[in-house]
Amino acid sequence: MVKAVPTPIRVAAILFVILTGVFLLAPLVVIAGVSVSESQFIAFPPTGFSLRWYEAVFSSDAYLSAAWISLRVALLVTVTSCLIGGAAAIALHRRKLPFSGALSTLFLSPLVLPTIIYAIGMLMLWSALFGPVSILTLWVSHTIVTTPYVIRTTLAVLSESNPFLEEAAQTMGANRFQRLRLVVLPQCLPGLAAGTFFAFNISFDEAVLALFLRKPGMTTLPVQIYGQLEFSPDPTVAAVSTIMIGLTVLLIFLIDRMLGLQRFAST
Repeated sequence: MVKAVPTPIRVAAILFVILTGVFLLAPLVVIAGVSVSESQFIAFPPTGFSLRWYEAVFSSDAYLSAAWISLRVALLVTVTSCLIGGAAAIALHRRKLPFSGALSTLFLSPLVLPTIIYAIGMLMLWSALFGPVSILTLWVSHTIVTTPYVIRTTLAVLSESNPFLEEAAQTMGANRFQRLRLVVLPQCLPGLAAGTFFAFNISFDEAVLALFLRKPGMTTLPVQIYGQLEFSPDPTVAAVSTIMIGLTVLLIFLIDRMLGLQRFAST
């Protein structure tokens, strides 16, 4: 017979969950509050209510240019990470590649490498082999960092998939491409969706790589935010951050509508 959990332990667990939620959400509330403040300085609680800082963001060429570069890189990285990571996960799951264990470790190695070390190494390597950095440099660098997330989430889904469905499709006469399109890819969809979500957010929010692998006129949004905080901080930084939070919430909403958060979280 399972013993009931003592009341003090249940109360302590509930308080711990509440305090954890407050600790995680309180900074977001502060950022949103500062973004609608009438004050010209970053201060909380806000004084009055104004959307002037959002208007300043959408009328700023510096912010819009940086956001466009970040969005373009993030979309390119999302597509390439999904294609490379999905294909690698399927191949690793079937274990038909030689040295699949070593390849799995190699694909996941960027997760344990410090980003700043990788950024310095990539800058030195790219400069020695190809010359000045460019959008392509950020694209390749971000793809290397984000692809392991797609592989990991897709492998997690494939590990729980039914291996006999593809055999049944083969028995019914489906060729290799038809089995991949009609059986394997639908099974991978939740993992691919989770991986692409991580890939887009990580690429769009990546600052260390963008800080090292940039040139004049190629500033991403996170670097622009850091520069604004360093030299002339004002509530426009909070407004941009709130917009980025809203973008993340929108992506989660879209995933919920397409797949359901329960299937997404199960990966």
